[in-house]
Amino acid sequence: MRLQGRVRKWLASVVSAAALLLVLPGPATADGSRRLVGNQLNLHQCVYLPFPGVNYLTTLVPSRDGRFTTGTATSATADGNRSCGPGDGNFEPLHPLASVQSLDLSTGRYLNLHQCVYYSAAQRDHITTVIARGGSDFSTGTNISNTPDTAPECAAGRGLYYLVPLLSDVKALDLSAGRYINLQQCMYYYGAGGFDNHFTTFVPARGDGRYNTGTKVSNTADTAPTCGGGNGNYRVVPLLSGTLALSRT
Repeated sequence: MRLQGRVRKWLASVVSAAALLLVLPGPATADGSRRLVGNQLNLHQCVYLPFPGVNYLTTLVPSRDGRFTTGTATSATADGNRSCGPGDGNFEPLHPLASVQSLDLSTGRYLNLHQCVYYSAAQRDHITTVIARGGSDFSTGTNISNTPDTAPECAAGRGLYYLVPLLSDVKALDLSAGRYINLQQCMYYYGAGGFDNHFTTFVPARGDGRYNTGTKVSNTADTAPTCGGGNGNYRVVPLLSGTLALSRT
């Protein structure tokens, strides 16, 4: 009788485990179970600078033309080195702003994505950063936590570049809300008076709906970015904007 009871308990545990596997999202393997890609979110922040000139350009999502690719992905392992496209022959990745941050998605409920935007009036130029690495003067508070962050954490900037609070913000992405982290990149451009300026947003700019993005967690993989219309001077560059649907399964 004891043996039969143990067998029943064992069968119950097997059935429960099988049921759990069946409800996990993601592509099924040959045996009907679900395969995990991994819990590491590797954010590759690729910051480019032209030579000669000053016009910083930041990507986390590969551009549609393939010249400004990034290695941003989910994986079973943490990336130690950045992976950035070569640029277009004029724009090239700039160290240390171009760097990588690996985040363990299993350590908390929220991906707190901090966006810090800096501006130089003298250069008429913006710098956008998202990761907590890439130079202490432009670092951010991006993290995984069980608590949603409500205010951006940004370094003060350096030299001619100072923080722009209106364009900086944090978005707390609830990882339990769906299978995909839809990371959206909206690139804007303005050129006048001999100055060229690219400006990137990954989360909606605080209090300024002109530079919205559709970054979110969902059970649906986004295939196109949702970008604000800009302010009339800064306009979206479709070729350099994009979306990346990141899944752990």
